[in-house]
Amino acid sequence: MEAGPATNCVTYADGAYLGTGLIVSHRKRAGRPRLRGQEEDNAEHRHVHARVEHTFARKKDWKILRDCRRKGDGLRHAVQAVATMHNLAITG
Repeated sequence: MEAGPATNCVTYADGAYLGTGLIVSHRKRAGRPRLRGQEEDNAEHRHVHARVEHTFARKKDWKILRDCRRKGDGLRHAVQAVATMHNLAITG
């Protein structure tokens, strides 16, 4: 039997999915620091996690626009809100 593409898939998750077989970040253990390789793994995990969360945020922005398209001046308010959030994100 040939393995499907999902069997070679890497799935990152946050700490809520500990013990499920998914890849989660390394935790500190009492009295012991993380190893160097574990810190590098966590850095990669944070990078991937941030991209996913940004994608979800963009999808929500577009959903706001779609939901407001026929509601009077709701679209104008939604666009202003999205532009404001974008500007805040840029300026830090």
